[in-house]
Amino acid sequence: MLPKPSPDPKSSMWAWLAHDLRLYRTQRGLSGDAVAKLINCARSSISRLENGEAKLDEGQAAALDERWRTGGHFGTMLWYARLGHDPNWFKQHVGLESEASVIKVYEASVIPGLLQLPEYAHELLTAGGEPNVEELVAERMARQAILERDPPPLILVLLSENVLHWNIGGSELMRKQLAHILEMSQRTNIGLRIIPRSAGAHPGLDGSFKIMTGAGGDVAFTESPGGGRLVPSTTEVRSYVTRYDRIGQKALPEDQSRELIIQIVEAMG
Repeated sequence: MLPKPSPDPKSSMWAWLAHDLRLYRTQRGLSGDAVAKLINCARSSISRLENGEAKLDEGQAAALDERWRTGGHFGTMLWYARLGHDPNWFKQHVGLESEASVIKVYEASVIPGLLQLPEYAHELLTAGGEPNVEELVAERMARQAILERDPPPLILVLLSENVLHWNIGGSELMRKQLAHILEMSQRTNIGLRIIPRSAGAHPGLDGSFKIMTGAGGDVAFTESPGGGRLVPSTTEVRSYVTRYDRIGQKALPEDQSRELIIQIVEAMG
């Protein structure tokens, strides 16, 4: 069976990197097995790297540059690829999320997608002017299937108190949504803590993000209009882990967080 063609190198830096990996390999007459041994991965991973379905990491790029004496070609391309926008980031994020064993979420603006009710998600997507809202809501709800996985992932959520007061879809919907996160927080694999308004300035004011831990280690995802950004760099991910821990220092304990949510629900009438 013929291998899949490399992606168009003009489509993105990541595609160019995948294209050049195959180009440099074939120019040297090397098999996928030989390159797999060089960068310490499975043979199947080489095909995925060359097809653009997986991404080189820093160690692999360094190994290629050293053995092939490229003058830092792959390391430099990797650096630029991580700076740019990749249209597949959100899709890759969903894939990583579905396989993660631990998901740490900090959310400054809305209820995290894994804990949203369909009606709440519908309001958000409609307000955002998204096309095909019903389809997007269905996709978001489908992602919540991981909550029923055996074993389920450990999900740790830090939530700004502002999220609880932001009236999305009216008081009735907000009461239902807050009741839902209260119920979900009773699960042994879900932790929910609130950063109260009284906490003042904290590192989370820079924006929402999540850290996903899977077989390949930690990957961060930062949210922004148009899709967000995937952060696979070990050094950069470490900075998000530190930021998450610092935000957590400002959060209420779980019991007090639930009490605060109950108070807000009761105040809604």
